[in-house]
Amino acid sequence: MKKILSLLFLSITIHTATFAKSKDVQAINTMLAAQVVEWNKGNVEGYMHGYWESDSLLFIGSKGPRYGYDATLKRYKEAYPDKDHMGTLTSTITRMDKLSVEYYFVVGKWELKRTVGDLNGSYTLLIRKIKGNWVIICDHSS
Repeated sequence: MKKILSLLFLSITIHTATFAKSKDVQAINTMLAAQVVEWNKGNVEGYMHGYWESDSLLFIGSKGPRYGYDATLKRYKEAYPDKDHMGTLTSTITRMDKLSVEYYFVVGKWELKRTVGDLNGSYTLLIRKIKGNWVIICDHSS
């Protein structure tokens, strides 16, 4: 009887952990997909909703690190001043690792199809759950 109860408890525990992971992964995927939708509308501000609105946000791109939400938004607006420069974004997640209950590490690749010349590269994201929402706290894109 003890063995059956132990197996039942283990089964419930594994199912609960899988459901929680799936719920978090689903929420992160939803947030990242919403960014792509906003980008493809030409809405940089909407795209930025996936980022942590903090001076501690870290964005690392080809011109080095930038700190803060406002600096990151400014960088995007400078690099992509209009819809022609923004183009159509495709983002593919190649790996997602749970680091803890409040952190995920994401690796992916991005591609922009544009009339002014296509671009592509890779990214790593550190995503954190803050006040119930998953947000990007560090983005290294190249």
